Amino acid sequence: MIRLLTGGALLALPAAAMAQPPLQEGAVQEQIIFWHVRRPAQEIVVTGSGSLTPSNGDAAQSIAVLQNVERGLGARIENRLRDEAGIVQFRRSDGRSAHPTSQGVTLRGLGGNASSRALVTLDGVPQADPFGGWVAWSAYDAINHGGIIVARGGGSGADGPGALAGTIGLHSTMADGVSGSAAYGSRDGWDASLSAGGPIGAGEVAFDARYSRGDGFVPVVAGQRGAADRAAPYEQGGAGLRLRFDAGDDSRVEASVRGFADRRDRGVDFSASRIDGVDASVRVLHEPTDAAQWSALAYVQLRDFETGFASVAAGRNSVAPALMQRIPATGIGARVELRPLVADNHPLRIGADWRRTVGRTEEDYFFTGLVPGRHRSAGGSSDVVGAFAEWTSGSAGEGVLLTASGRVDRWSIGEGFRRETNIGGAPISDARFAPRNGWEASGRIGLRWTSDAVSLRAAGFRGWRLPTLNELYRPFRVGPDATAANEALKPERLWGGEIGADWQSGGTKLSATLFANRLDNAIANVTLGFGPGNFPGVGFVAPGASYSQRQNLDAIDAKGVEVAAEQRVGPVIARATWGYTDAKVDASGVAAALDGQRPAQIAKHGASLSLRSDDAGPVGGFATLRYIGKQNEDDLGLLVLRDALTLDAGLSFALSDAFRVEARGENLFDELVPASISSAGVIERATPRTLWIGARFDF
Repeated sequence: MIRLLTGGALLALPAAAMAQPPLQEGAVQEQIIFWHVRRPAQEIVVTGSGSLTPSNGDAAQSIAVLQNVERGLGARIENRLRDEAGIVQFRRSDGRSAHPTSQGVTLRGLGGNASSRALVTLDGVPQADPFGGWVAWSAYDAINHGGIIVARGGGSGADGPGALAGTIGLHSTMADGVSGSAAYGSRDGWDASLSAGGPIGAGEVAFDARYSRGDGFVPVVAGQRGAADRAAPYEQGGAGLRLRFDAGDDSRVEASVRGFADRRDRGVDFSASRIDGVDASVRVLHEPTDAAQWSALAYVQLRDFETGFASVAAGRNSVAPALMQRIPATGIGARVELRPLVADNHPLRIGADWRRTVGRTEEDYFFTGLVPGRHRSAGGSSDVVGAFAEWTSGSAGEGVLLTASGRVDRWSIGEGFRRETNIGGAPISDARFAPRNGWEASGRIGLRWTSDAVSLRAAGFRGWRLPTLNELYRPFRVGPDATAANEALKPERLWGGEIGADWQSGGTKLSATLFANRLDNAIANVTLGFGPGNFPGVGFVAPGASYSQRQNLDAIDAKGVEVAAEQRVGPVIARATWGYTDAKVDASGVAAALDGQRPAQIAKHGASLSLRSDDAGPVGGFATLRYIGKQNEDDLGLLVLRDALTLDAGLSFALSDAFRVEARGENLFDELVPASISSAGVIERATPRTLWIGARFDF
């Protein structure tokens, strides 16, 4: 449980960035995070990480807390994450124009494909797509956020499997009253949000919603466009209902259900995509101060994804359908955790969790005009059951803190299948893939020493990730380039370590971390040939286009440094981050050409500088400079995305205690930010300059 108190911006980072006085005997261990949330001083309770109280287990690793996570007026959660150097989303474009399957997220240079190597959670519930491992970021723009905790580094057994690069924890708050926003922006963009909530009986109820749409921009850069290119519109919305109520003196129940819909286009005909999703969860928490604490969680994710891929003629003057896909998927899971009372505290966490994913892809391809000639169906299921334990030597106060955690997982991949038929005719193939299973262990050990304003820390860790059903079974195309799936992929395994130092004095904070990781069996899209020709798993590939397959590389080695500095002056917080990552591929066999190459979509340098006010006075605002270095588009390093520097800024003015007007802009320099390059040299861009004007209200 993370307790947020309004009226300030001083962060007591969860067991990482700020020392705390030792707990008195009999006290409940509790971290306090101060956030300004534009509301009179009141206490807001936020459940996080699926735990009963925050763990000190992350004390030995690098932690960042993102404050003032605003909704509406064009603000998007994924772009807020870009303020932290080292957080990498597979494409530089956001959820208004990027293809949904390219929206994975990772940390510390562990790239290679679009599946997430960082574990994303919402109030402790895993959020990656059950089939693909990508993240539907537009689904979280409707949520009333209390903050985001970014824990870098793997091995956190209590978070669950899949946190190779770290955990990005999204935390929601329960609305108290009514608040919302409405804005109009460039290219006929509209953005509206609403939150309402309050007490109901012995508990609370809250409703959150958001709707946004726009005509979009033309993705292909000027000078390369043809008659087939047009603007790429988007329409997105979501709503959620949450309920919390007491179940005795020391217990409570939390239930939530939310749904979202996402419609977007890639700027040519036959490239529209659709995502519909529904999530639900129930959590029971028992939190006595003088006895063992426990929690139980159950959740379900339902996804229905449909997308089209187009073939654009040379000169970009005509377009034809190339592939139409529909991917229904389901994720279900459960988790139990116990915190025994140890020495009048709760430094021990033990528990177990289970996650199951089921999904398939249904594809029509081999078009003659607008009529598909063949159909492919492929999919399967996976299960992971694990047990974990985490121990710390006490609270993150003065002196030495030791932490150790570990987990053991039993994974299984069910019988997979891939069937191809001529539509209205005979079957072409009917492949069955035998089930597989195995055991994996992960863990972390760390040390932190704190004296006055200085803390020194070190940690070593091991993590793992199971291939997604998407990587195992779903082929895909990006323009003319085709990539085949690989049902024989092995789990990824990471060994890593880091050392760091934190310093804080008054409103000044400094943090520096050195890290090194080795990701064995790293899954990447490996180029195996070029068209024209027919290739296994994808069919015909056009002349000059590439044919790839997902493969396990020997390893990705990544080492680097992360630096963050923060200064508070009155109501203004200045924050700067910089990350340097030296990542190299270790490859042999069919992937030998990649040996020594930099992984695709990973830049050496990334940095940000932001100024934000807490809007306590009549005038508020923000300004954020973001820099991303050049990076390879492809695995062979033949296509390079240039570096880019962008500026976002906004200014707000209070008309009364309840109303504010605001103007804000994205990419105010109108910088060309290359998002992708095809094998034919066609460049797509991320969001150009976008301006918004609107109002917020809060009752």
